[in-house]
Amino acid sequence: METVNSVLELIGNTPILKLSKFDTGPCELYIKMESENPGGSIKDRIAVCMIEAAEKEGKIKPGGTIIEATAGNTGLGLGLVAAQKGYQLILVIPDKMSPDKIRHIRAMGVDVRLTRSDVQKGHPEYYQDYAKRLASEIPNSYFIDQFSNPNNPKTHMVDTGPEIYRQMDGKLDAVVVGVGSSGTVTGLGQYFHEVLPDLEMIVADPVGSILADTINTGKTPKASSWLVEGIGEDFMPPICDISLVKKGYSVSDRDAFHNQRELLRREGIIAGSSTGTLLTAALRYCNEQTEPKRVLTFACDTGNKYLNKSFNDSWLADQGLLERDSHGDLRDLIARPMDSGDMVTVTSEDNLITTYKRMRMFDVSQLPVVDDGRIVGLIDESDILLGIYEDKDSFQMKVAEVMVSDLEKVPPSARIDSIVSLFKQDKVAIIADDDNFYGLITQIDLINHLRKSMF
Repeated sequence: METVNSVLELIGNTPILKLSKFDTGPCELYIKMESENPGGSIKDRIAVCMIEAAEKEGKIKPGGTIIEATAGNTGLGLGLVAAQKGYQLILVIPDKMSPDKIRHIRAMGVDVRLTRSDVQKGHPEYYQDYAKRLASEIPNSYFIDQFSNPNNPKTHMVDTGPEIYRQMDGKLDAVVVGVGSSGTVTGLGQYFHEVLPDLEMIVADPVGSILADTINTGKTPKASSWLVEGIGEDFMPPICDISLVKKGYSVSDRDAFHNQRELLRREGIIAGSSTGTLLTAALRYCNEQTEPKRVLTFACDTGNKYLNKSFNDSWLADQGLLERDSHGDLRDLIARPMDSGDMVTVTSEDNLITTYKRMRMFDVSQLPVVDDGRIVGLIDESDILLGIYEDKDSFQMKVAEVMVSDLEKVPPSARIDSIVSLFKQDKVAIIADDDNFYGLITQIDLINHLRKSMF
């Protein structure tokens, strides 16, 4: 067995898989498994290159602090490399990033500063401006600035590109990439322009980002918002060379999240939401062709970072991205319907320790008590606390002894006004009739419903 002396030696040389379970028209579609890098993404590559270049140029000194603005994966790569090399790292991250990704970064000992994702360049809370300001205030620090750093695209020009060329035996007609900092599209574009001048560079872009329209029309639209992480921009990164790109595809969040899941179901690959965007664009490109082509795209990062978001039906439903049967009544407002399996419940015969563990596991403070499909009570943290305060052995007490059983139920046919009046009394809306419990409507559920009806 081959061994290595540092985790950094495991970066790169990722495998390429031919996809066989999707309709790719006349084309062959391959996916490069950048999710196999030790930090879980393609960004491990640029982290090594940018930090080692800064060392050679004397921009990072022993004991120094590296600062970066990142959508997450570059932060993980930088955290991996900085830890191995003994540097402190501060990351400024927009607040729309996956909680799992942020926990991963913090577990590496990184100082994470969360900032607003709803502001644009020039605002003091915009993540790049925030990071630049920190670098000017903190002694012996270096703003690595992936968006302007020439070593970002250089990574892919001298490393990733030749690796792909070798793995594909030089037989490749198109490469589909996303654009975040734009290092991948620029570096690969420059490399393949030299070795395979007929190869087409294709950009997959979230709807709301400016890149696809700018590439296709030469006109820059006004940016809006999107949920896919890691790709898409509201400005053109300084290192981005779109002259190398043949075409851009705009991909909706709905299609991206759908194909992200389909990639797992069909091919067994768990990848992130940006991969769903790339796969969607790659499939469109393949099906538009009239002659066979060999097309390559990327599993940009692992989907393990998105289990609470894009692999979570309830989260997708909250975002209006998951189609559910419409009933035309209050059942349509329930984020976690009882019949979906998402609702966390206990029975009246369960004990308090079981209830407490379930609350902790699912990070909730209140549970419905359901017996044989009928709601018979509610139990929350205060009920458990009052039940066990005098005697820890009371954890074995049954839920029925402490639950609230005097419930105010709302039939599905009721008007929204009826649940608003409950919220004014600081109550949860229990949607049920004589025979069935359908679920709970919380205040955030109603907010989500009103938001979706406005757009």
